[in-house]
Amino acid sequence: MTSDSDSDSDNDLIVVGGGPAGSTAATAVALRGHRVLLLERETFPRYQIGESLLPATVHGVCRLLGVADEVARAGFTLKRGGTLRWGRDPEPWQFSFAMTPRLPEPNATAFQVERSRFDEILLRNAERVGVEVREGSPVRRVLAEGERVRGVEYTDRDGNPRTAHARFVLDASGNTSRIHGRVGGARVYSDFFRNLAVFGYYAGGHRLPAPNSGNIFCAAFDAGWLWYIPLRDDLTSVGAVIAPEHYPAVQNDPRAAWQDMIKACPEVDRLLTDVPVATEPPYDRVRVRKDYSYWKTSLWSPGLALVGDAACFVDPVLSSGVHLATYGALLAARAVNSALDGSVAEERGFAEFEARYRQEYGVFYDFLIAFYDMERNEDSYFWSAKKITRVEVDEAAAFAELAGGAASGDTGLPATGGLGSRWSTAAAELEDAVGRLPAADDRANPLLTTRVVTDTFRTGNDLQEQALYGAPPDAPGAPSVPGRLAVAADGLSWLPA
Repeated sequence: MTSDSDSDSDNDLIVVGGGPAGSTAATAVALRGHRVLLLERETFPRYQIGESLLPATVHGVCRLLGVADEVARAGFTLKRGGTLRWGRDPEPWQFSFAMTPRLPEPNATAFQVERSRFDEILLRNAERVGVEVREGSPVRRVLAEGERVRGVEYTDRDGNPRTAHARFVLDASGNTSRIHGRVGGARVYSDFFRNLAVFGYYAGGHRLPAPNSGNIFCAAFDAGWLWYIPLRDDLTSVGAVIAPEHYPAVQNDPRAAWQDMIKACPEVDRLLTDVPVATEPPYDRVRVRKDYSYWKTSLWSPGLALVGDAACFVDPVLSSGVHLATYGALLAARAVNSALDGSVAEERGFAEFEARYRQEYGVFYDFLIAFYDMERNEDSYFWSAKKITRVEVDEAAAFAELAGGAASGDTGLPATGGLGSRWSTAAAELEDAVGRLPAADDRANPLLTTRVVTDTFRTGNDLQEQALYGAPPDAPGAPSVPGRLAVAADGLSWLPA
């Protein structure tokens, strides 16, 4: 690692933020031989929420980055799918990641991870492939010439002001980003997913029966829903997602409110019988996050793109946060690599980045609206507000604009009035498929009969096949939507049209 100087001018890429999005983008560009500087305000390892991963991250992105084997050796809890007490059936039901014969176990699994360890693995891998990582270096603002971002101003670990310049800057600094506003367009906050999360940890906890003992368990109750994530034998992450109306009580005494929510959900409360709360830092605290569902109406401008939580976040129920972050970062890295090697023009490459990123956010948004609508607790204020019929017109219009021409390859802007019908159909199909799960065998997963499930997991499956085979076997190198750019065999750039 080289020493800081007052000004660095010969970087190809500056990445702001060293979490999964930042490490993914930095590594993917450095693997192509480009000079990358990564600036991280904290010093790793550091605490972060978002502990339940999807297979697309573990077996797709991590393999493309060359870090999958190290992640597999880290001893994280194996996750085969999810277990949920959700919908009409009072009994919990399971879903498995084994959704396609081309991706059997172990590729149809993921991990529950301590983010402090997982994120550091990704960051140190970035260093190994040539990324210059500077921790304790918060970025203060971007540097621009006219409309184009040319670099950043930051503070080094000794408190000295520094500047760094590059062809491109990626903002992966999270939901508290100080520079996302440089990309035109507002943050649109979702009223439908406008929730409050209060979460903490227990020093252990009972586990679900094998082979699903490592599954995330999500249980709906009157005030919202709870997650239960087995991180280690002696550590369990437990969080409540509730309406923002509970914020005064949570603000007054977060720990008491958290434990009251757990007691109000018998399925989770039973798993914590006689289990003490964690006292090991940083897991000894109860934390709160609110108003976390949003997207940016624009994701890039000349010289600058947004990835990870700087760009968007939808809802934690399907564990999509790290997937959307790393996938969006990979898309941005493809655009950077293609522009740097001159194979695809910057504007075309970043338009592809934005279209695919918006599409992926859109399919998860679709899925989650349908998923929330499945819960039939009509007497609950929280659940009565989570009905498709309660999606506000302004939000539906904003989502139609987000998805227009991007989600599912639509060629025109979907009519706002048609969204309610589409979401209602998806919810009915999903509810029917869940009802058929208990009678299904391993050869026919009813969830795969629904459009919303297949759409939601299609990109993840494609990422895994890209990492394993160089491209999805049935369409080597071909774009998934007509008019889209194809992807290089290593997954790190676009192919010229």
